[in-house]
Amino acid sequence: MRAVQVTGYGDVNKLEVVEIDIPEPGDNEVLIQVKACGINNTEIWMREGAYGKDSKSGWRPEGVQFPRIPGSDITGTVVKTGKQVATSMIGKDVVLFPFTSTGEEGFEHISDDMSFIGSEYDGGYAEYVVWPAELCFDMPLKSFTESAVFSVSGLTAWHMVEQIQIQPNETILVTGANGGVGSLNVQIAAKVFGAKVIAVVGDLTLEGKLKELGATHVLSYKSKDLANEIQQINGGPIDSVLDVVGDALFSICLQALKNGGKFCISGSAGGQKTELDFRTLYLKHITLYGSVLGTRTEFVRMLQAISKGKIVPVIDRAFPLQEAREAQTYFKKAGKLGKIVLIP
Repeated sequence: MRAVQVTGYGDVNKLEVVEIDIPEPGDNEVLIQVKACGINNTEIWMREGAYGKDSKSGWRPEGVQFPRIPGSDITGTVVKTGKQVATSMIGKDVVLFPFTSTGEEGFEHISDDMSFIGSEYDGGYAEYVVWPAELCFDMPLKSFTESAVFSVSGLTAWHMVEQIQIQPNETILVTGANGGVGSLNVQIAAKVFGAKVIAVVGDLTLEGKLKELGATHVLSYKSKDLANEIQQINGGPIDSVLDVVGDALFSICLQALKNGGKFCISGSAGGQKTELDFRTLYLKHITLYGSVLGTRTEFVRMLQAISKGKIVPVIDRAFPLQEAREAQTYFKKAGKLGKIVLIP
């Protein structure tokens, strides 16, 4: 089969198109013919060594073992089953829950043995992939490409929203609102939980599209006085922040939050380290949440919301699998709206 492997830490030249054997499913696994695979920051940062280049480079203590096939937002068709899996699964179109874990229900994502497809396991930058049958779910939409943009970004966004316990008519600030997680944060907060959303982006030409997704207001992070601008359009401080940017907007978000406000972060595309005056936290009674991925139960709730049309796929562009280098390069460009998808 054709696959794209990461051969080590470095630039996109570390992505190589190779021909390798089709994997065999284990007893409790299925073999899936991959139809689409969304791109995430996770596999790019893994390749670049942003998580580290030593034993801490992956989700497990031993780090990423190269060569590795990346890709975690996967849809496809089951074409073979392991010995302990019902053959009735053959032919089923599925979307993959993106990690394994022995954690108890509701705590799977924080278990010490959480292992990620595309990092600890070979992933979806390939024509075929094997995965546990119990972690394969019915596609929420008929389109493979459209269904392939939710697994990681959607689960992360859904978990963020549930963590801060959004209430109807609260005002939520969403940073990086044009990205994969951000565009879903907008939709989930507004259309599922009934919040008012202030979306922050760099390119205001995206305003119309973001309002279609549910944003009430759209602001540019390039504003010279963004914290005050946020409060002016809201008529006061905001209730919560859903952040994927990190350092670049951190202090502004804290300024705009109300006393007792909540700040949830799941990414740091604008800087991984920041300065924090602890007085800001305790004098304003702010609660901080770190967030990544989520639980299987949340995944099911998300898929149900997608199937009901409450959340829609936002796709910027699709690339053929062999153009993975070009796709990851394009992914890092500013001004996109939504996900980038690879098609085997």
